[in-house]
Amino acid sequence: MRDAFNKMMGKTRYVVSRLMLHLSGSDVAPILGVLNSNARTAINADGEITVLGEVLVEICQTLLQYDEYWLSASNEGEFFWNEGEAGDYVNELFTDSAERYLSEPDFSSDVDAEEPLSLPATRNVVVMITVAYEGEEPDLETDLSNIEALKYGLKGLINLNYKEKYRAIQVHFSPARLGDELTNDQLLQYYPELIPL
Repeated sequence: MRDAFNKMMGKTRYVVSRLMLHLSGSDVAPILGVLNSNARTAINADGEITVLGEVLVEICQTLLQYDEYWLSASNEGEFFWNEGEAGDYVNELFTDSAERYLSEPDFSSDVDAEEPLSLPATRNVVVMITVAYEGEEPDLETDLSNIEALKYGLKGLINLNYKEKYRAIQVHFSPARLGDELTNDQLLQYYPELIPL
C-alpha cells in the first residue's frame, strides 16, 4: 500500500542490491586478470559512474562466459524511498564486502624480481557486486540462487547500465591477487551465505 502511495506521489525508488558468485575449477584464474584490470580502470575513474558502468558490463559479460564454473551464489537487497537511507545501506554492504577474506587488491606493490614467475592458481574465486539504482529491475529483485535466475540477474545489471539508472557500483573479489588462494575452508568461514547452484 505504502509502495503504491509513494509511486503515486512521484517519489524516486532506490534499490540497493548485492550479488555474490562463487566460481570454482582449474581454469578460473584468468577471471582474476579481468577483475584486476577492471579494478584499476575503476580506481582511475575516481567514481565516474559511466566508467564504472562500463567496467561492470565487462565483468558481467565475463562471468556469463564462465557459467560452467559457477558453483554457488547469494544475493540480498532492499529498496528505499529515501536517498540517504539507500546510501547508508550501500556503505554498509561496501564495508562488509571489503572486510571479507582477501577482497582488496593491492596495486601499491610492484612485482619482486626475486619472486618466481609461476604462481599457484586458485581454484576458487568469489565476486561480490554491490549496486544502487533508481526504479525497478525485476531480474535482480528476486532469489538468484539458481543458474537461470542468476543469468537473468547479470543481464539485468548490464541493462541497468544502458538505461543509465546506476547511482553506485562497487565490485570486490577474492582472492584479489594472482598467486593468492581462497581455500574451501576459507570459503565456508568468510562466505557462509553462499547457496549451491
